[in-house]
Amino acid sequence: MALLTQSGRCLRVLICSLPLLFPAVEAAAELRGHGGFVKGVAVTPDGSQAVTASFDYSLIVWDLEGQKALQVLNEHEGAVNAVALVAGGRQALSASDDGTLRLWDLRSGRLEHVFEGHEGKVAAVTVSPDGKLAASAGWDQTVRLWDLEARQASHVLDEYRSNVNSVAFSQDGRHLLTGSYDSAIRLWALASDGSRPRLLRTMEGHDFGVNALSFLPDGEFAVSASVDETVRLWDLTTGEEMAVMRGHDGPVFAVTVSPDGRFAASAGIDGTVNLWDIEGRRIVTSLRGHEKPVWALAFTPDGQQLLSGGSDSVTRLWDLQARSEVAGSAAGEASTQEAALGEEAESRGAKLFRTCVACHTVTADGGNRAGPTLYRIFGRQAGTVEGYNYSDALRGSALVWNAETIDLLFDEGPHEYTPGSKMPLQRIPLAEDRAALIAYLREVTGARQDAPIEGETPQVEQ
Repeated sequence: MALLTQSGRCLRVLICSLPLLFPAVEAAAELRGHGGFVKGVAVTPDGSQAVTASFDYSLIVWDLEGQKALQVLNEHEGAVNAVALVAGGRQALSASDDGTLRLWDLRSGRLEHVFEGHEGKVAAVTVSPDGKLAASAGWDQTVRLWDLEARQASHVLDEYRSNVNSVAFSQDGRHLLTGSYDSAIRLWALASDGSRPRLLRTMEGHDFGVNALSFLPDGEFAVSASVDETVRLWDLTTGEEMAVMRGHDGPVFAVTVSPDGRFAASAGIDGTVNLWDIEGRRIVTSLRGHEKPVWALAFTPDGQQLLSGGSDSVTRLWDLQARSEVAGSAAGEASTQEAALGEEAESRGAKLFRTCVACHTVTADGGNRAGPTLYRIFGRQAGTVEGYNYSDALRGSALVWNAETIDLLFDEGPHEYTPGSKMPLQRIPLAEDRAALIAYLREVTGARQDAPIEGETPQVEQ
């Protein structure tokens, strides 16, 4: 790569279970639909669609031109941390806290296969350019290779001393990069006969864990992002660290390289997306709009736009020539719902409920979100909202929601009161706060007149 020769050669959030359907969003620069951090994003080779992965246990397939949701894929049993595309964008492979990789048909939304083997959280996934091989990074201190055609495990790379956070294939499919909490980057050579990859070299330079990696198109250079607040450029032929690029205030969680190899984008806990000129080792522009932090980045195939996913549950589209969001900003469902709640919005109960808005609607036309609608929740049997994909713990439960059972839910916490459900592991310890939330819910959820205030003793299926 000629332009580099001048120097001689850079919270798990817990949320509730997921909807089967999701309302389309209005055309805007923001893809809104997740009920938790957007942790991964991938764009199809033709640039027409994107797939996002979220801490809300789901993936959403988006029409980028219309900026609307096409499919919600929600059969994971834990937060979804990463997604990679297979078969020219016809399939997606997702990685999750539930320890699995799942292969999806993006046209039908059908789950095609579950890859099991990791003994802990799967933090990252990548697919070889020919679509035959996948590699996953796990918090069981392994990288695992998967034969996507045979749909079976291939090899386990267990030379790690700590959790592995990132994996990336070179564009020619001959090499694999991995990054881990031990601050090391390892370069592997893949064998053409399918035998176990060979470790070529270990590169050290970061002060703390490596969170993300990306090859440059020629495969001779790569960039890395770390907890140590830096983006670093590496010569993979020698293992030499070429540059340390500083521009973030706090850990850097994501890094990716533009299709032409001229630019790198990075993002992290400070909520800023930085676009770097790789040759000049300088920031071209800083894009701000997310709440902190930003977890995921992906360029469109033409390199003209960048997608970023953050803790605000939003995926934003950036026009890199204009250096601004595409087509402006949308109010979004959550803020629209809050505006519709009227005078009650400033009460103590309303303020407590704001943390629930991402997962639940409260109006007759709100529908399901990351959690089922709370419209007319009082007197309703748990696990019975139509069109909602409940966990086994609540599906068929005898529990009836009323003032008493809701109070117990937040007093004990869902992990104690509804064990096995996907509800957030949160408590409201003060009785007066729980009473305020319950009173607010009765006002805004259209409680039926015959719904009991105190309710009966809760019955939970054993």
